[in-house]
Amino acid sequence: MKTQVAIIGAGPSGLLLGQLLHRQGIDTVILEARSPDYVLGRIRAGVLEQGTVELIREAGAGQRMDREGRVHEGVSLSFSGRRERIDLKELTGGKTVMVYGQTEVTRDLMEARTAAGGISIYEAQDVQLHDFETDRPRVSFVKDGEKVELECDYIAGCDGFHGVSRKSAPADKLKTFERVYPFGWLGILSRTPPVSHELIYANHERGFALCSMRSDTLSRYYVQCSLDDKVEDWSDERFWNELKSRLPEDVAASLVTGPSIEKSIAPLRSFVAEPMKFGRMFLVGDAAHIVPPTGAKGLNLAASDVYTLYHVLRKTYQEGRTDLLEKYSDLCLRRIWKAERFSWWMTSVLHKLGDDPFGQRIQLADLEYYTGSRAGLTTIAENYVGLPYEKVE
Repeated sequence: MKTQVAIIGAGPSGLLLGQLLHRQGIDTVILEARSPDYVLGRIRAGVLEQGTVELIREAGAGQRMDREGRVHEGVSLSFSGRRERIDLKELTGGKTVMVYGQTEVTRDLMEARTAAGGISIYEAQDVQLHDFETDRPRVSFVKDGEKVELECDYIAGCDGFHGVSRKSAPADKLKTFERVYPFGWLGILSRTPPVSHELIYANHERGFALCSMRSDTLSRYYVQCSLDDKVEDWSDERFWNELKSRLPEDVAASLVTGPSIEKSIAPLRSFVAEPMKFGRMFLVGDAAHIVPPTGAKGLNLAASDVYTLYHVLRKTYQEGRTDLLEKYSDLCLRRIWKAERFSWWMTSVLHKLGDDPFGQRIQLADLEYYTGSRAGLTTIAENYVGLPYEKVE
């Protein structure tokens, strides 16, 4: 087999890149180790920055998102028993975010690729990357018991934190930075109306909580928990009682509870790999970086990598701008580290970090300062809606 760009991974970043390149006449093949149903079974967050929304539209996969997604003009921080609303739209000159589940984004991109005739090979086993530091990279894999060789010009590693792409990078050229947090998020999905039409992030002496949603009838809630906790330890009743205890009284009183339809515990970490380019192989999204979900940056940061690589490859093929290939990593990392900072700050200021009374008072002082100052509110709003993409030129 031959293609121009081999994309490893059929999550939202791989599918988005493939669809954008396809629409520019650039040939791609997507390889995915799992089945389509498995990929669609991953439950992830769904707060999309405006830049991500515009990219999905450019990929021709935004019709259902525009119909069913919920545009949010604000977000609230809860602490000391009260709520402070951050008016995202007013503070950022009109920018907003959209709540639309990552599973739905993935489904829309899958359908768009199928309709466009793009090639996606699922359940590709033993995927290996070869010769990407030469001008003739290739990818080998096994499909239905047969070994296949895929020749290509470039490889995009969109296969996540545990994927083969970053593991294939030369160890002596790869530098990683990591912070693992000593707590997790217990999240549930329930067929109940959201307690608020906008997200609420709560700092409480018992720990962090988040009120989110997927639709008018589907809610997503989280509470900070110990990494030693098991899902089986948390009955629905225990979860709802704990969530209520961490919310302002008026919010807790209006919370509609019901049976959970999904429940899971996720650990939190910050992680960055540098560089993101090795010869003709590029790391994209979770293959290169992880953020704690507190800042709603995971999928959005992957989308900004896609934006950069898409324009680098488009200009390489259409304008002969091979010089831009060398800029990919630096362009991405500038924005990545700013998003890492914001996600780390949100995590640090909203979670219970221990029993130190001084540290708890500093958290509250931080929240008081930021929400009591227009400059502070603007800083949060600008980061939450997403910093501008780095220009590819």
